Amino acid sequence: QVQLVESGGGLVQAGGSLRLSCAASGRSFSSYDMGWFRQAPGKERGFVARITGSGGSTYYADSVKGRFTISRDNAKSTVYLQMNSLKLEDTAVYYCAAARALEYAYDYWGQGTQVTVSS
Repeated sequence: QVQLVESGGGLVQAGGSLRLSCAASGRSFSSYDMGWFRQAPGKERGFVARITGSGGSTYYADSVKGRFTISRDNAKSTVYLQMNSLKLEDTAVYYCAAARALEYAYDYWGQGTQVTVSS
């Protein structure tokens, strides 16, 4: 099956940037839509961004539009989340996930990577 491993998290000052990566080890990476989610302590996990299998379409939560960019490199079986103009509210554990194209639910999840934004 698909195994996902996130990396790139860390401590960043507000207004700074960070790029997260998610490497997939399973086959048929391009057959999956990929998404990013995040969860802060005491909060429910929330949607951040999604990209279709070919990379042709992207979707973002309103809270990150204009600041975050999701992209993928199917040759490397990797999805990225470029985060700019980071805010304190962006502090969370970030997870990547895989969903079959045209499906709502995500079938596979990574272990998460911590992003902390300081003032």
